[in-house]
Amino acid sequence: MDEQRVRGAAGPRRRWRHGPPWRNGWEAAEERPARWPWRSTALFTAFVLVGSNAAAHLQQGDRAAPDGFARVLLVVGSGLLLWRKRYPVAVVFGTAAAALVYLGAGYAYGPVFLTVAVACFSAVVAGHRRAAWSALGMLWAGHVLVTHWPYRWLPASRDPSASWAQEIVIATWVVAIVAVSELARAKREQWARDRAERAQAARRRADEERLRIARELHDVLAHSISVINVQAGVGLALLDTDPEQARTALTTIKAASKEALGEVRQVLDTLRAPGAAPRTPAPGLDRLPELVEQAAAAGLTVDVEGRPPGLAPAADLAAFRIVQEALTNVVRHSGSRRAHVRLEHGDAALRLRIDDDGPATGGHPGGSGNGLAGMRERAAALGGTIEAGPRPDGGFEVLAVLPLTTEEDR
Repeated sequence: MDEQRVRGAAGPRRRWRHGPPWRNGWEAAEERPARWPWRSTALFTAFVLVGSNAAAHLQQGDRAAPDGFARVLLVVGSGLLLWRKRYPVAVVFGTAAAALVYLGAGYAYGPVFLTVAVACFSAVVAGHRRAAWSALGMLWAGHVLVTHWPYRWLPASRDPSASWAQEIVIATWVVAIVAVSELARAKREQWARDRAERAQAARRRADEERLRIARELHDVLAHSISVINVQAGVGLALLDTDPEQARTALTTIKAASKEALGEVRQVLDTLRAPGAAPRTPAPGLDRLPELVEQAAAAGLTVDVEGRPPGLAPAADLAAFRIVQEALTNVVRHSGSRRAHVRLEHGDAALRLRIDDDGPATGGHPGGSGNGLAGMRERAAALGGTIEAGPRPDGGFEVLAVLPLTTEEDR
């Protein structure tokens, strides 16, 4: 059975028109257009109009009171915020220009700066940092120019030249807007990276789980089908001349297929109920005698030396599957009818050696198949190693070194 690494297909390249996808959520920005911010825009407009009237009363005699033209500028500047999510660059320059005309006309300082701050925030968060900086720089430079040169010809008539201390305050206010906007942009980018990393980790875990299941199915079916194939050939050959031996072969086929179905069902149960405890314990080296019996039914004599030590469940399963796959390869690819399994262990590792002394009988016994690749992946996942290849004196050898305890058990 071929083992395939299941990977998610690469989707179309993601594109967006109105800034990075993290502006309104990673997926939402791609699936639906930005909503119109009617409510917030109406709230900002009302606040700016009311606040400007209140500011004019506080600055009466120093700055001009809002008239019809001033209210038009305030409504235009606030109304532009309705497009701040779709056209952030145009909105930040439009609000800055409206505020500059309003202040240049000598009207009272007040919430007019709020519209510029909101537009700047939206532009920076959407990724248009230079446009936001340029618009604020234009507003500050225009204000400095107006309040120090043509202020005598602008209302109100008693409006004096602005002090440089006032310009420093305004510059500080501009820098604060930029700093807050940049901080929000950095936070949102970090949230987007975190979401992407979590999604990638979830996909990686799913891929690893699918690979584990594919490896289990390969090991179960390859071994059982090899035994069934050999016994089916024996049964067909002896059906007429030795019915009793043919009956024995069919009995072996029935037992092997029943065991394979049980193990396949156990693997598939993990797909139906992820995280659920298995109904039967995972196989381990305590079932080594069963492997020897199954190999004997396929015509292979297996000599076992040594006793299995106490292993962690993951290492015990990996050791069992490695022996199973190695014996299956002997049955399928070796001309020898005898194999040797040696178990040696020290304080930290188990050494598994499976070899035979027969010549190869076709295929690619050198280790290019999926079975040997699966054994290497099992060992590597536990921090162990696998060496497989022809012996100098003929035959084939598999040497596995597995830790007695895994990282999860420490």
